[in-house]
Amino acid sequence: MKLLTFSTLFPNAEQPNHGIFVETRLRYLVASGQVESRVVAPVPWFPLRHARFGHYAALARVPAREQRHGLKIVHPRYLVLPKVGMQVTPLLMARAARSAVARILDEGYDFDVIDAHYFYPDGVAAVMLGKYFNKPVTITARGTDINLIPRFPLPRKMILWAARNAKGVITVCNALKDEMVELGVAASSITPLRNGVDLQRFAPGDRGAARAALGLTHFTLLSVGLLDPRKGHDLVIRALVDLPDVRLMIAGIGPERRALETLAQQLGVAARVSFLGGVPQVELATYYNAADVLVLASSREGWANVLLESMACGTPVVASNVWGTPEVVAAPEAGLLMSERTPDALVDAVNMLRADYPDHGATRRYAERFSWDATTQGQIDLFQNIVNDNNSMVGQAA
Repeated sequence: MKLLTFSTLFPNAEQPNHGIFVETRLRYLVASGQVESRVVAPVPWFPLRHARFGHYAALARVPAREQRHGLKIVHPRYLVLPKVGMQVTPLLMARAARSAVARILDEGYDFDVIDAHYFYPDGVAAVMLGKYFNKPVTITARGTDINLIPRFPLPRKMILWAARNAKGVITVCNALKDEMVELGVAASSITPLRNGVDLQRFAPGDRGAARAALGLTHFTLLSVGLLDPRKGHDLVIRALVDLPDVRLMIAGIGPERRALETLAQQLGVAARVSFLGGVPQVELATYYNAADVLVLASSREGWANVLLESMACGTPVVASNVWGTPEVVAAPEAGLLMSERTPDALVDAVNMLRADYPDHGATRRYAERFSWDATTQGQIDLFQNIVNDNNSMVGQAA
């Protein structure tokens, strides 16, 4: 089968960690030998590359074409309009990508299915492209595209339109399927296929050596993710006030860094907090192995890959009880869920985990249940059914 993977959530030369979970799932799918794919990963248009424009300059430097792990990728530019952008972005994205998709077809890659990731605007744009090129579309829901964006009336209507016109809908956890059914999407059209974890990249190592390399001598928490309010790094910093012998490492970049640094100073815990900045995924295993606990205090998560990555390294987790997270943290050896999303509840969970700390080997064995095999086969089955149905319809029309 030939796929056209379509998503703004895909790594590129300037943002190697951006949407890496989409790339990882695709890599395992292609490695099955039953599927091949080309990737269309649109990026917002920005005219200037100068470093002083920060994130926008990085977008301007993204190459028009590149190759990663044997996958051919194109990055068409789409216009983002201030204020009204959220309403019209799907249309602008689809129009910008149309010529790129046409070139792929002209090059002889006649794909069977458009495999889109993230419902809005990506999934909506993909369905528009599917109608234009007469190709079936699947859309994977991943988190805020379903548990946040549908609060806005027009995006909600467009998400429901895309779901009705897609040939298949995938969710990364059962909680997102339940939410989509609540929105009005037919349950029969939704297939939950959880993310997996790369058990080779994320594996137990020499914990003593990892701690020594990072200069760790105290019980240490690790918080990984974009530095924005949704990820809850501030809750972890606040919890340190009542965890006086605990250190914290924060891995990630984002707009909240200065505010988080200020908060740590105000609370008198700045000396116990290390801001690591952006950590390449290939280096994260060292930090997972060095830490005693990974903490994820997010307000919203579809399926948080960092939880499984940490567990695969043998490090248990403490996490907020939101969306798909209870499906990930479902046994004592995995870690604990917070009773509520507050600093006090986080303190309690950390202390409880320390008092009955799981064996690192048991945590690793728990993570091994989450290989990519079942998800890969689930995708193959879904895509094959869509291709068979489409071929049957074409045959009947003939």
